[in-house]
Amino acid sequence: MADITKEHVLDRLRSVRGPDMDGNIVDMGLVSDVFISDSKVYFSITVPAERARELDPLRAAAERVVKEIPGVKGAMVALTADKKAASASAPVRRPAVSSSASAGHSHAGHSHVGHAHAAPAQRPAAPAKAGIPGVGAIIAVASGKGGVGKSTTSVNLALALKANGLRVGILDADIYGPSMPRLLKISGRPQQIEGRIIRPMENYGLKVMSMGFLVDEEVAMIWRGPMIQSALLQMLREVAWGDLDVLVVDMPPGTGDAQLTMAQQVPLAGAVIVSTPQDLALIDARKGLAMFRKVEVPVLGIVENMSYFIAPDTGARYDIFGHGGARKEAERIGVPFLGEVPLTMGIRETSDAGTPVVACEPDSEITRVYRDIARKVWDQVSAQKADTSRAMPAIVFE
Repeated sequence: MADITKEHVLDRLRSVRGPDMDGNIVDMGLVSDVFISDSKVYFSITVPAERARELDPLRAAAERVVKEIPGVKGAMVALTADKKAASASAPVRRPAVSSSASAGHSHAGHSHVGHAHAAPAQRPAAPAKAGIPGVGAIIAVASGKGGVGKSTTSVNLALALKANGLRVGILDADIYGPSMPRLLKISGRPQQIEGRIIRPMENYGLKVMSMGFLVDEEVAMIWRGPMIQSALLQMLREVAWGDLDVLVVDMPPGTGDAQLTMAQQVPLAGAVIVSTPQDLALIDARKGLAMFRKVEVPVLGIVENMSYFIAPDTGARYDIFGHGGARKEAERIGVPFLGEVPLTMGIRETSDAGTPVVACEPDSEITRVYRDIARKVWDQVSAQKADTSRAMPAIVFE
């Protein structure tokens, strides 16, 4: 049998009409580069963001005609929107991780649209959540809103845990805005090693997985809940993490599908909440705290990021966003306060350069702060492991 070629796939896709039944999706320039691996075909179709729901049948039709090609084992088609323009083609170079070979058993198929809550005590105990072989503990790093430095905190926390003697990996769970490739200065695409398993990327001694390795950073993902859930679980369970003491998960901001997926289907050892001292950020942080508590995931504590500013020329300290708000909030609700991370030029510059401060300045005062936070986090995780009496919750969508 002849090999499956990009030209053969595009020829078949010319049978799929455009969004308004004009022309076909290939000649209209809506199809990204086609990527073929292990007889599976990956590509995306660019559509206006506001029409994503309406045009899902177009995506399904494209997937169907490709799967009909002799020798094709599966196809994954995503709808995307180009951030730079609302027209024509989106230059997707690295397609999404999910494959329709497994799409038939969506992890979210049993859910009803609505709100989530912990099941009443009289319900039967939830089945044990499947862990990740070789991974001792999974820690979520979350925030109620964006712009508080959560991803920078996640990276430096992971590196600080490693500096404290642990084997560490980090998963970038922000499907819409992955930042780990840039923060850790990693490029390229993960390699498939056997079956559906892929090898994580690595730098600074951390094993890393991110949607950013699979999708061009200029492309916005238009994925609804089930697709997000499926991609997250694949990046968790179909990656050769090896033996790790801890896997740090950099969560997207807010309290949406990704957070509920992690809380419902992954045995989280706990969550670290990142906030700035200002009232607005603290209000949003409370929402994240409330969500994790509602689903009975232990809150390991709060980090006050951008706690104060150190002037690079004089070394003087300024409380730009106020100071101490996160500490007071932690005391008010009875969770540990993990520490204050100052806003410094060094943290910003090393983050932008992909050389995190804990890795490139191991003896600095900022690194000492992160390592102290990491020690407090791990002490709590160890205590949680010792307490086997905590029941796992059942999450019910209704």
